[in-house]
Amino acid sequence: MTINYDEIMNLTSENVEISYSDKDSILYSLGIGLGNDPMNLNELKYVYENSQSVLPSMATNFQYHSPLLLKTNINFIMVVHGEQRLSITNALPVSGDFIANAKVIGCYDKGPARGAIIEVETTVKNKKNNEEVCKLVSTTFARGDGGFGGPDSPKKEIFIPDGEPDYVSEVSTKPDQALIFRLSGDYNPLHSDPNFAKAAGFEKPILHGMCTYGIACRSLVNEICENDASKLKRFDCRFSSPVYPGETIITEMWKKDKMIYFNSKVKERDKLVLKNGVSVIK
Repeated sequence: MTINYDEIMNLTSENVEISYSDKDSILYSLGIGLGNDPMNLNELKYVYENSQSVLPSMATNFQYHSPLLLKTNINFIMVVHGEQRLSITNALPVSGDFIANAKVIGCYDKGPARGAIIEVETTVKNKKNNEEVCKLVSTTFARGDGGFGGPDSPKKEIFIPDGEPDYVSEVSTKPDQALIFRLSGDYNPLHSDPNFAKAAGFEKPILHGMCTYGIACRSLVNEICENDASKLKRFDCRFSSPVYPGETIITEMWKKDKMIYFNSKVKERDKLVLKNGVSVIK
């Protein structure tokens, strides 16, 4: 079966109730490797309930509760994360109750042998006061579902680094990183099952793109925001290549006033894994 463009563009998911606890926030932080050094107080605050903080990137967990893509005919074995955009309206709390509304805002045909691009926008509000917390746009690359006759994907401005980066951060991942990160909600066997990963064209299970995204976010908060996560208002990037658990992620950042441009690469293979990164700080 192929994608039905009119049907997929009308898909919505309304008033989904989502709750998470301070323990869930700690689990997310452990999943992106925070707390590896028990003497690092800047990291301890994310994994310890005393004066606990949360990274803005944890907002991507809200997307796991949307059933939208399950209503499509795409081949999930061939699905990978393409891009992620996040804008923070009000600071993400350590725990709380929320309402999420999601809708498909784009579906693009790259051709029969090139796949399809599906964009889903999720708006999250605090259930208690109805204030918007954040807005997310997740782009899914359905590698096996092109050729359905949809529109071409629009061209986007690509950031090209100019000169040496202003900041550089290096974070090592662990061999079991994906097995920890999946407990935050993304149970795709691509990240845990060797046989599934091979069927999808990878030599072994890969790290979640959202884990790489979170590691880049913690790098930016640490290097540029002086460990104050509330300063981060926007965090967007494109996923260009997978990371294998155990590899080292180097994030390079260029600061232009309130705009931060960034790329991330794997140290061991010198392979770009996040590109066209754009962030805004206050």
